[in-house]
Amino acid sequence: MLLVDHHCHIDRPEFARDLDGVVARAHSAGVGLMVNISTRVAKFPHLISVVDRYDTVYGTVGTHPHYAHEELDVTAVDLARYAEHPKIVGIGEAGLDYFYKHSTPEAQAQGFRTHIAAARMTGLPLEIHTRDADADTIAILEDEYAKGPFPAVLHCFTGGRDLAMRAVELGLYVSFSGVVSFKKNEELRAIANAVPLDRVLVETDAPYLAPEPYRGKQNEPAYVVHTARALAAARGLALEDFAAATTDNFFRLYQKVPRPGAAA
Repeated sequence: MLLVDHHCHIDRPEFARDLDGVVARAHSAGVGLMVNISTRVAKFPHLISVVDRYDTVYGTVGTHPHYAHEELDVTAVDLARYAEHPKIVGIGEAGLDYFYKHSTPEAQAQGFRTHIAAARMTGLPLEIHTRDADADTIAILEDEYAKGPFPAVLHCFTGGRDLAMRAVELGLYVSFSGVVSFKKNEELRAIANAVPLDRVLVETDAPYLAPEPYRGKQNEPAYVVHTARALAAARGLALEDFAAATTDNFFRLYQKVPRPGAAA
């Protein structure tokens, strides 16, 4: 069984003392690949130092909506240039977060559109962060898709059914974190079941949002197995079959990542 944690933050200081152990535990759990997601372009050198340390860890480049106001001078061309690094396989994360609003909605929207342009320019998938911003996220996605398609995934999905279905109609993927495993989240599991299996991804968003039975503890890539197990059970699928499907989805979206064992 091969699983992929396509959205984690193992470059964070929480992992610094045991990074080798984190990666080793992921491999032991069947998590063969990880994508370390960028939150600030200003910290790109540190992200690259982590990504280059492990053959099975890749990265992205981008600005989280919390910090959009800090990096509005970063252009799509700049992002595309950073993405020329062989192990940078995606753009983002970027999007809209109206729960915290650390940046203004206007700054977040501007940054979001810049990252969409970079995804369109490079052909690399955009990791989209959206929280409490379903309507504006849909509006921006539909407006930008009218200008030209781009690959993308709604990461750590906790939005409504309409956002998930509209995203799928546009060709996006929808990813679920440990939140979907929480016992009282029947509504989110129902949305996950409504997303076509060939559009579903799994992630940890580590060090945040550890799934059951580790809820409340520090999350790490190995735990994506528990999220996959919860989703597989909700669909009535064997874990191995669900893992195979989501891993195929990952390689279809992240085309820059070589599949282990594939011919060069």
